[in-house]
Amino acid sequence: MDGKQKALAILAGTALAAGLTSPAFGAGAAHSPALPTAATGSGTSVVEWNRELVTILSDPKAQPSTVQPTRSFALLQAAEYDAVVSITRVGPAYLFSVPAPRGARADAAADQAAHDVLVALYPAKRAGVDQRLNTQLSAIAGGPGKQAGIGVGTEVARRLISLRSHDGSSAKPPQFRPGGKAGDYRPTPPNFPTPVFTNWGSVKPFVMTSGRQFRPAAPPAVSSAAYATALNEVKSLGSKTSATRTPDQTAAAKFWAAAPVWNIWNQIAQNLVTSQNASLEKAVKVFARLDLSLADTAIALYDAKYSYRVWRPVTAIRLGGTHYNTHIVGDPSWTPLLPTAPDPSYPSAHAALSQAAATTLTGIYGARHHLAVTSKGTTRTYAGFEDAATEAWLSRIWSGQHTSLDNHAGQQLGTQVADFVAGHL
Repeated sequence: MDGKQKALAILAGTALAAGLTSPAFGAGAAHSPALPTAATGSGTSVVEWNRELVTILSDPKAQPSTVQPTRSFALLQAAEYDAVVSITRVGPAYLFSVPAPRGARADAAADQAAHDVLVALYPAKRAGVDQRLNTQLSAIAGGPGKQAGIGVGTEVARRLISLRSHDGSSAKPPQFRPGGKAGDYRPTPPNFPTPVFTNWGSVKPFVMTSGRQFRPAAPPAVSSAAYATALNEVKSLGSKTSATRTPDQTAAAKFWAAAPVWNIWNQIAQNLVTSQNASLEKAVKVFARLDLSLADTAIALYDAKYSYRVWRPVTAIRLGGTHYNTHIVGDPSWTPLLPTAPDPSYPSAHAALSQAAATTLTGIYGARHHLAVTSKGTTRTYAGFEDAATEAWLSRIWSGQHTSLDNHAGQQLGTQVADFVAGHL
């Protein structure tokens, strides 16, 4: 029995001992018929809780810098999803289903679960989170159904937080030791920041079996012709003073770097759920699939980044004069359009996360869907999710952050993770 099987066995035993059911996640096991419930409400409340988390995370002191924010989104949305499904029985639970009395309010359950997760993660933000809960619950008529829903939400959140309390996310990252050979990652100019999320690849995934489950194949050697072609593209298009990058490419590069990429994709989901007046059941499914995919993709991409430890373009270009590749001409003063992120280059996080999001949303809404996305006061439009994802990864070439090799590996990784999550939820 492997580690995940043991964990599931323990979870199942705990659930049965407490009078809970624990269906196999996405295993196609039959679930109980839907129970008669009071009106469950729209998906608006799910959007509001998602926005609440975005607001919390806008405070850089909200959580340790070593904790990847996609974990928080996954916990929030998984709790809301399991709270609702515990009552409606419209689909398989993500992890567990709490018995609910007839007439229990699924909207009250979702609100309480969201509140309790955010309070557990961000106790210093409790006042604002309490206020949000009061606002949400005040719109639900009082009575036994409301109280039953609150009880379901409380129990789901408690069990999910307890289950994830030892997932490795709080471990102190090991000290990073840069290599000295051609191709080895080392901190980047101008400030040479300490690498981030060095241990995130070992955090327990939400759905995958391990962080290395979909690890991309090793990239071409930095001495290869393929690497030279990819790097020379960045050298031309990604330079701060590039004469080949178009004004729109510059605008796109800055757009996708202005906010965390997972925030942008959650905003896209917010707009979809709101504009289509999605039901509560539809909303929790959209956000659960999206944020579980993003969280597991983040784990997988950091596993790969620190397994291969490939240097960033700025390092490769500035050291080109060392003749590690005869097809690359070095430029010791080369500077990217935007400051380089403090982690290895392969694979690209923007490519992996955006592809995971696009694959997830395409599976729910279809390939062609007009999008208008606003970030930091700038709006860009797209004809579909894949168009947005493609621009997201191209933007990393235009900003001097990544090569096409990094991006293609990220695309493959994001697709595989999203498909795996969709097959289980």
